Amino acid sequence: MSIHTLPTPDADRTSRLRDALRAAAFTADGLLDLLGAPAYAALARSETVPALRATRGGTPLETLVRLFLLQAPVPYERVRAVLPVEDCVADGWLVRHRGIGDGEEEVRASVDVRPYGGPEGQDWWIVSDLGCAVGGAGGIGAGVTDVTGVTGVDRSQLVLGVGGASTTLAGITIRTPVERALDLGTGSGIQALHASQYATRVTATDLNPRALGFARLTLALSGAPQPDLREGSLFEPVKDDERYDLIVSNPPFVISPGARLTYRDGGMGGDDLCRTLVRQSAGHLADGGYLQLLANWQHVEGEDWREQVSSWVPGGCDAWIVQREVQDITQYVELWLRDAGDHRADPGEYEARYDAWLEEFEARGTKAVGFGWITLRKSGADRPSVIAEEWPHPVEQPLGESVRAHFDRQDYLHETDDAALLAARFRLADEVVQEQVGLPGAEDPEHVVLRQNRGMRRATKVDTVGAGFAGVCDGTLSAGRILDAIAQLIGEDPVLLRDRTPESIRLLVQQGFLEPVPEDREAWGQEAQGRQA
Repeated sequence: MSIHTLPTPDADRTSRLRDALRAAAFTADGLLDLLGAPAYAALARSETVPALRATRGGTPLETLVRLFLLQAPVPYERVRAVLPVEDCVADGWLVRHRGIGDGEEEVRASVDVRPYGGPEGQDWWIVSDLGCAVGGAGGIGAGVTDVTGVTGVDRSQLVLGVGGASTTLAGITIRTPVERALDLGTGSGIQALHASQYATRVTATDLNPRALGFARLTLALSGAPQPDLREGSLFEPVKDDERYDLIVSNPPFVISPGARLTYRDGGMGGDDLCRTLVRQSAGHLADGGYLQLLANWQHVEGEDWREQVSSWVPGGCDAWIVQREVQDITQYVELWLRDAGDHRADPGEYEARYDAWLEEFEARGTKAVGFGWITLRKSGADRPSVIAEEWPHPVEQPLGESVRAHFDRQDYLHETDDAALLAARFRLADEVVQEQVGLPGAEDPEHVVLRQNRGMRRATKVDTVGAGFAGVCDGTLSAGRILDAIAQLIGEDPVLLRDRTPESIRLLVQQGFLEPVPEDREAWGQEAQGRQA
């Protein structure tokens, strides 16, 4: 079997294989218990020595780690004690291999199988190309040898397993039940696997037909319903009249010269692929539906990246654009050259590719590249809410509920004028703390900071009024009555304080520090529905 031939499993035999993997504790929790966090993390860096040292005992779990994660040949009889080995060979999960020396019969894995923990504790397995669950494509090396001993196989159609981008997108995705979901550019199928838990119907597309095969394997081995698999680029496989409640995509967003590797290089110039995906999405979203994707965008000299990316948003759609990281062009090029294993190639070839990449950026005026996520909601609003911001700080995953709440808050603020805002009651969000910053011994702090310990984990400066207002918000008194009490305490005209404070309250609500009490939000929602009707 070559690297280009995928297993073709029988449903009953796949079920027995899944049971055997679970019985051997070949799960995310089982791996962590066996290897420990340092050795487990080292695997993602293509460093296998710690895992090899941890799997010298011959237990069933150690056998499977060596077989599937380390891709080492394992004696046939040792595997037969753990797996239905003849079924696995018949279906193509394993291939026979004659050992060196005494010639003992061995078996090797034909694909990567990596345990993955579902959001509710499910035991799942992600299937990808050999080597791609250990260190990405760079973990394969330029002189990759497939299970038949053939070197120099074509790496352009590789299908990767779980990486940081995959888990980030899974974490930020809104998980409310929907009728139809679309995983655009499914790769090994991780997003489709998640979607199968809350969507009645799941469609998964990919330009690479091998990716569709791997997605089928991932969902079959994980015991999930099979999605509707379609081959094609972007929205080409989607019919004009098909609408989705949720579209998720981890597209080939890398800004690169050419299209060497299908999993990362979209083949369009600059950030055109991400821009095209965002602009075309509105035509395939149901009313109220969401698009969530990861993206890269160019930082062009003399242009504001916020305006640039905001211009991608189609009419009638709200958007939340979050830039998580910025790399200068040299860092960016080096990252993706290493990802492809080019740093292990001939030095002259490496330098030529590096130079060509910088030449491309220079021609476009690109000084840096931003990475982040984009969420669109098809609201049909005449004045959509489009917020683009930079937030490079740690967040709490999963973040899907925080993403959904962000759009709810924008709706509330859009439909609530200042008078209604002052009449509303608010509560301080959970796990918000106050920090006072100033010189030791000073009578008053230089400034006060409110900090969230959940969700986006934001921090914002507030003045004395803002800190006092937030501290009193327990859902009992209206905002206006709280301001009147503060005005009396500080000796300020309550009318003037009411006039100048709504903007500050709006900011605290927008960023999630304050929440309207449920009764007031319900009344607002009913009023808003009446206005729409």
